[in-house]
Amino acid sequence: MAFSELLDQVGSLGRFQLLQTVALVVPIMWLTTHNMLENFSAAVPSHRCWAPLLDNSTAQANAPGALGPEALLAVSIPPGPKHGPHQCRRFRHPQWQLLDPNTTATNWSEAATEPCVDGWVYDHSTFTSTIVAEWDLVCDSQALKPMAQSIFLAGILVGAAVCGQVSDRWLVESARWLLVTGRLEQGLRELQRVAAINGKKAVGDTLTIEVLLSAMQEDRNVSPAPASLGTLLCTPGLGLRTCVSTLCWFAFGFTFFGLALDLQALGSNVFLLQVLYGAFDIPSKIGTLLLLSRLGRRPVQAGSLVLAGLCILANTLVPHDMGSLRSALAMLGLCGVGASFTCISIYTGELFPTVLRMTALGLGQMSARGGAILGPLVRLLGVHGPSLPLLVYGGVPVLSGLVALLLPETQGLPLPDTVQDVQSQALKKATHGTQGRSVLKSTHF
Repeated sequence: MAFSELLDQVGSLGRFQLLQTVALVVPIMWLTTHNMLENFSAAVPSHRCWAPLLDNSTAQANAPGALGPEALLAVSIPPGPKHGPHQCRRFRHPQWQLLDPNTTATNWSEAATEPCVDGWVYDHSTFTSTIVAEWDLVCDSQALKPMAQSIFLAGILVGAAVCGQVSDRWLVESARWLLVTGRLEQGLRELQRVAAINGKKAVGDTLTIEVLLSAMQEDRNVSPAPASLGTLLCTPGLGLRTCVSTLCWFAFGFTFFGLALDLQALGSNVFLLQVLYGAFDIPSKIGTLLLLSRLGRRPVQAGSLVLAGLCILANTLVPHDMGSLRSALAMLGLCGVGASFTCISIYTGELFPTVLRMTALGLGQMSARGGAILGPLVRLLGVHGPSLPLLVYGGVPVLSGLVALLLPETQGLPLPDTVQDVQSQALKKATHGTQGRSVLKSTHF
């Protein structure tokens, strides 16, 4: 009896698997809402410099004539690059000549202006309070916001590395992994526990170490030799897989968190964008799973990254006044990045053998976290050109998607248990040989 048949006997899809899924989904949902919270708590409201004629009642009383707010604004705040009041400069002295109908709005010099030395006035009609308005993270201090986001994401990386070791004591290990690494007694206990939870305690009671050894022997003689990160990088057939899959993980984290934590830059209505992204993300992930079973892993992985990158790059060519089109392209790009995450999560598990699978996944997730840390910092390039951040956010997934074409296709292939299994698959593919069922389970879906 093969090990896959043994898993079917104890219950490969039952109450145990349902409980595991629920236990993971619930905290992930709350974590996601927390990660996206900065789109609202750190939103940048409309703002201008504090000006005496506008914000000081005594100065207003001394203004000549009965001037309205628009006239006082025109003589106090110069026009900004987006045709509204400048957000970071004010006139040193009121420019009364600008009220002359024969004077153009450009009849003033940069020397007549100064920074917002008395602070800013914020529009609270949409956001009553944000950390940007609370701590004046605008103008010369605007770089502090993406830096704070990067520090937050770096904390998540450190927390995952430190607390992950503690949480592992409470998570159920894969029985297959325990057996492959020679921990037979623990693997037996886990299988018996799964059988009991799935209502098949009688089946679990019949399991013995001898039965497990027989099942594993029928599949493959398992090598208990420990595998390490060096094995991933230096073993022929695994080094390329490791580098390319890690790059795909990085592209996801870099692009997703760079864009998703600044939805305000993608459209005027951040609330609508958040709802649209949540509404489109679920069907896009379901569609990705369907495409994986139809087209295979490699084309979906490459296609999702390239599509996301092209949508982001296309936004550099769309004028800012075409907000609906910019928002639609941004949503398509984010959905493409989300689809690439769904694909690489499955693809990585199939590319690497059981003895290295969790190491490869951990390396990929660490790479994604590294990309997430760098993602918000790219927005600092906007001071040199408004399109530079989008060019970087779009270029990285396009290049990663093209590199993903170097990965082998794994659809329908058996999951490898050992490094030798991976090398055997590569050798058989190179010699156009037929695949045998020499390992545990085939990845058909």
